[in-house]
Amino acid sequence: MSQPEVLNQEFTLGYTYTRSTGPVVGRFLTALKNRSIVGIKASDGRVIVPPMEYDPDTAEELSEFVEVGQEGEIVSFAWVKEPREAHPMDKPFAWAMVKLDGADVPMIHCVAADREDSLATGARVKAVWAEETVGFITDIRCFELV
Repeated sequence: MSQPEVLNQEFTLGYTYTRSTGPVVGRFLTALKNRSIVGIKASDGRVIVPPMEYDPDTAEELSEFVEVGQEGEIVSFAWVKEPREAHPMDKPFAWAMVKLDGADVPMIHCVAADREDSLATGARVKAVWAEETVGFITDIRCFELV
């Protein structure tokens, strides 16, 4: 009995399409490009940053955007002693939950600091913008201590 012919096809795994960011995330990214930060008001009045399309408690669609401050405080952080190639910084830094002024929900971003012991819960930080903004989260290059 002869063996069946094995068919082969070259395949490259990847995203071969583009996706719209939608009206909520798109507005957040457009604001970043314009060097501002927006959140969205939830049904209970909390301001969520980055904005979400739906209320996490009621599942209602959300649409009331709110500009928040570019400064805030560290809610918690994790120090990265040895950054990897994929990290946003090539020297030690922190991943931190930063609650911006006017927001009720913290966002995660990197914080530049010289030493781990210079950071603390409650420390004030401010956004440092990339030289050229393009509408990505990396438009905020990092946060730094105020």
